[in-house]
Amino acid sequence: MLDLLKKQRTYALVGHGGSGKTTVGEMLLFTAGVTNRLGKIEEGTTVLDSEPEEIKRRGSIQPGFARLVWQKNPHYLVDAPGDNNFIGDLSYVLTAADGVIFVIDAVDGVKPLTRKIWQEVKAAGLPAAVFITKMDRDRADFQMAYDSLKNLQGAKPVLLYLPIGKQDHFTGLVDVLAGKALMFDGKGGVTTAEVPADMADDASALRETMIENIAESDEALMEKYLEVGELTPEEARTALAKGVAAGELVPVVVGSGLENKGGAQLLDTVQALLPDPTMHKPWVGADGSERPSSHSAPFAGFIFKTVVDPFAGQLNIMRVMSGTVGSDTQVANPLKESKERLGQLLFLTGKEQVPCKETLGPGAIVAVPKLKNTGTGDTLCDEKAQFTLKKPTLAPTLMTFALAAAVKGEEDKVYQAVHKLLDEDITLRLSRDEESADILLSGMGQLHVEIAVEKAKRRYKVDVLLKTPRVPYRESFKGKADVQGRHKKQTGGRGQFGDCFVRIEPLPPGSGYQFEDMIVGGSIPRQYIPAVDKGIQESAARGYLTGNQVVDFKAELYDGSFHAVDSSEMAFKTAGNIAFKKACEVAGMKLLEPIMLLTVSVPDHFMGDVIGDLSSRRGKVLGSDSQGGITEIKAHVPMAEILRYAPDLNSMTGGQGLFTMEFDHYEDAPPPVAQKVIAEYQAAKAQE
Repeated sequence: MLDLLKKQRTYALVGHGGSGKTTVGEMLLFTAGVTNRLGKIEEGTTVLDSEPEEIKRRGSIQPGFARLVWQKNPHYLVDAPGDNNFIGDLSYVLTAADGVIFVIDAVDGVKPLTRKIWQEVKAAGLPAAVFITKMDRDRADFQMAYDSLKNLQGAKPVLLYLPIGKQDHFTGLVDVLAGKALMFDGKGGVTTAEVPADMADDASALRETMIENIAESDEALMEKYLEVGELTPEEARTALAKGVAAGELVPVVVGSGLENKGGAQLLDTVQALLPDPTMHKPWVGADGSERPSSHSAPFAGFIFKTVVDPFAGQLNIMRVMSGTVGSDTQVANPLKESKERLGQLLFLTGKEQVPCKETLGPGAIVAVPKLKNTGTGDTLCDEKAQFTLKKPTLAPTLMTFALAAAVKGEEDKVYQAVHKLLDEDITLRLSRDEESADILLSGMGQLHVEIAVEKAKRRYKVDVLLKTPRVPYRESFKGKADVQGRHKKQTGGRGQFGDCFVRIEPLPPGSGYQFEDMIVGGSIPRQYIPAVDKGIQESAARGYLTGNQVVDFKAELYDGSFHAVDSSEMAFKTAGNIAFKKACEVAGMKLLEPIMLLTVSVPDHFMGDVIGDLSSRRGKVLGSDSQGGITEIKAHVPMAEILRYAPDLNSMTGGQGLFTMEFDHYEDAPPPVAQKVIAEYQAAKAQE
């Protein structure tokens, strides 16, 4: 098995949305003979994008999977989405790979999202190759795209192929190392020819630069290169593979996925330079233990994705990390403290499922149907040598919507339908707002949430409405108040009596709520004091101005009186409630609004527009930093102003802007904002 594993490759296609990843993936499948025609996104015929929502929007929304054989060697390919709405679980996809093919667009080059994905690849410790595609397109500019790779921190590109011509005249490649031309024959193949005379000098200079870059990655070779001034082709290839595996060198191939140009050269590069699964660094467990990526170690497999097939039901997609596994195997799920039976394992190529009849080792990606208690993020392993992989970190959600049923009374049906999507998409968050009772769905962006709702409608026949969620304002006291809360009620028979004196004062932001018992001499019996505290807390939770929670204050209970017969916990809770409301009237109240820390990354020339827009949203710019043509802007912005920021930023930057946001603090809302929120609350209350 070791010989087979040494020739096996497992890799992910990554890059920004629209760069052409899926088209490149289709080219690789066609080149390897998996398909007999090139699938096209515009025609909805791709193998890797098969969900109705993907075909409709002409873009990947979830990873696509394929197995191919190149030169008799098994390859496992994962096509990762590139839209910012759908890359929240990229860390899970990268966990399944031993390397990546970074797809760069010859028209647009490196974009802000390309840099973000590159950083994730580097954080995962994966080696990369680059494929510059779309050389057939209008405005294709190879030099611009190649030069833009310098914007990827830590990338030292090594150009293996130089394009001959561009756009309609993209007719071949120069194999820089071999010093020969490869002319396209129109059928995906190439014929060998002499390097065009007008390119000979450039090709020679590039070869010299390539050899120098390769030599720099190995001290012994560098010494030889300085002495002799040349390396043998075999020395260059061996050192290049070593440099790629170490993450020091990034080989670059060029072509056109749509025109089936460069596919064989890309597969040859993957086979020659990307590492095999036995070279993967040891897997780190949740408890800090390690498991080598070896076929001789005990079995362990990581479930990095779950998909729902209309016929086979739920399929868990597993990367074999160590050991060997086959169909009909008993395994353990340590995280769920349960056992699972692996039935018929399946190889996936898009929608197509092929039964696996072999024993699989590290690096294999396989679908496991009908698991009872296993989901994304779980590890399956040998019962006698258990291991749980430390889960990758997920990106935080950026946008939240409130869900409502189009048909009144079907709220639970909506909740259950959307809840079923969470197994498939771990970047979605479903919750209920205790203050508003809204069902909240959070995702990576507006499109992410809209597509999830679209899926729920299609699969589970529920009509779901999306509405902007309520902003979680808070209220607080302006000043101090010393009040009496007295509750006395006589109803014939036993009455109700509770009497308390409470001193309330505001606390610094973020202090929360404090209750201080200062009763002396038994003016209120000990058993009734917690009831006063509870009455104040319950009233604070309901708010005074807008129905939002009152925060950051201290309540001192310092005096009161009781009745031996009529006093009770309920009476003193009501007294605490009355005292709190009086304090609100006496001290005066203010509205606090949530402030988010917003980080926006845009090409430099959009910086002025973005900063101007943030200022119009009452944002306070904290600073900006420019690197490699990309400016990162940090700002404090009220949440109410950026609930739908994603489409606005896309419009402003032509889809090139990225942002992340997280809650930072609360601060006083300006009077016009407070007045508007209070008026809206009172109007809504009047309609109830």
